[in-house]
Amino acid sequence: MTILLFLIISYILLSLTLYWVFPKANVEGWKGLVPGLNFAEWAKIIGRKPLYALWLLFPIVNIFIFCGMAVDLVRSFGLYDFKHSALAVIYAPAIFAYIGKNKEIQYGGPTLVKEKEYREQLEQAKANNQSRLYKKLEANNPYKKSSSREWTEAIVFAVFAAAFIRMFLIEAYKIPTPSMEGSLLVGDFLFVSKAHYGIRTPMTPTMIPLLHNRIPILNKESYLEKPSLPYYRLPKLETIDRNEPFVFNWPVGDSVILAPARSWAIGQVNRGETGIASAKKMPVITRPIDKRDHYIKRCIATPGDTLQIIDREIFINGEKAVKPSGVQYLYEVTSKTGFNKSKLEDKGINMDYFRQGQNRNIFFLTDEQKEWIQSLSSDISIEHHNFEINPTQPGANQEAKKYFPHDPVHFPGWTVDNYGPIVMPKKGVTVQLTAENIALYERVINVYEHNESYERRGNQFLVNGKPITEYTFKQDYYWAMGDNRHNSEDSRMWGYVPEDHIVGKPLFIWFSTKKGDFRNGINWKRIFSSANKM
Repeated sequence: MTILLFLIISYILLSLTLYWVFPKANVEGWKGLVPGLNFAEWAKIIGRKPLYALWLLFPIVNIFIFCGMAVDLVRSFGLYDFKHSALAVIYAPAIFAYIGKNKEIQYGGPTLVKEKEYREQLEQAKANNQSRLYKKLEANNPYKKSSSREWTEAIVFAVFAAAFIRMFLIEAYKIPTPSMEGSLLVGDFLFVSKAHYGIRTPMTPTMIPLLHNRIPILNKESYLEKPSLPYYRLPKLETIDRNEPFVFNWPVGDSVILAPARSWAIGQVNRGETGIASAKKMPVITRPIDKRDHYIKRCIATPGDTLQIIDREIFINGEKAVKPSGVQYLYEVTSKTGFNKSKLEDKGINMDYFRQGQNRNIFFLTDEQKEWIQSLSSDISIEHHNFEINPTQPGANQEAKKYFPHDPVHFPGWTVDNYGPIVMPKKGVTVQLTAENIALYERVINVYEHNESYERRGNQFLVNGKPITEYTFKQDYYWAMGDNRHNSEDSRMWGYVPEDHIVGKPLFIWFSTKKGDFRNGINWKRIFSSANKM
């Protein structure tokens, strides 16, 4: 509502200032107040055809068109300084009001026409060897810019265009962890489309362009949380389908501590999952939705789906789900004769847990890699790594709390390999709330749904101060999991992905380094390959 109100007020001010400006260009002032007609007349004043104004109807493009028209209008009134052009781009109604109310500023004619004529005079003088005339024209050229201004405008435009494209259309991402290994590797650089699932308008406008949430070297946040704009998403080109990889903001990343290697959600800190003894004493950083860390996972379940994992196999709505070819699991591999490390690396097997000279190793393997290793020798034994939680073991309850919804009393025995069933919240669907199931929905109601308040008093639940026994979801939710199923921190640990956290769809790999380091070489075969492999 805030952004809509800002746009409405800005348009009213723009129309009012055009009402003052138009008479100076021999155009009736009332035309500045008529939507559509005002832009057509504006186009004529600067030397464009009236139909040029139709470009303002095209989303994204219209921002560049409007800025260009604003700059050309102030130039048509003889204001050629950089500060005039900058103000026209930053907030056009301000400088239009200055033009309209300043009696000394007069219309000098359509700048685009006059500039073209001036260039033709220069070219004609040069062609006719009229050096004195050429030098005079050059000296008095009102359209000539200094080299410093040329560079400044070029840099500003490049940064603005890059930031604009990154914000609304396509952004480059790098795969930092092996959670999608088998499909996407550490060191892969992706282009991600922000239009496919609907362009999400900025929610944190006060930020440093081209930076996400941290300033390098200074190690400070690159934005101000206020002012903030409400969530809004333009119409989508397609929906998120099951088994499609997607990029989103980390849902539990609203309150984090920053360790050298990564950020940790405050819930993980409180459950002791960080392995950092001083974690609870470290400063907590709060982040708005669009400034939370980016994650890329595969969408396993969509709104309304029922998900269950039984012995590593995923079931959606009671049916076994299609398994992507690159899915990996953790295996314990035993061999009396050992392994050839170079052959394993050539096969794309992660060597992080390889023990040189030892017979027993731990590998993350796809089905194809598993079959290949098994074929090397008859003395090789391959067994799934056991992730079952033994309640009699020390710390078993603490281990069980790692898994969403972090309530082993009401959801006992849930692990990465045996999980659920759990139903994805769906917009408009109503659920009954009880002490037994509230853990599934508490964060949804308290955080993701943006209610004014949530409180639990024993077995009573209050939303916005009113007691409720049921709740109707305001948005859709998705379930995300990495293809490296035993080496992925995903929805099994922190729950649903809200629709307003969705960033975009991976398109293709535009560059790839081996193990994320240039020193290891380049994965030439992966460049320009699809990022949506099944």
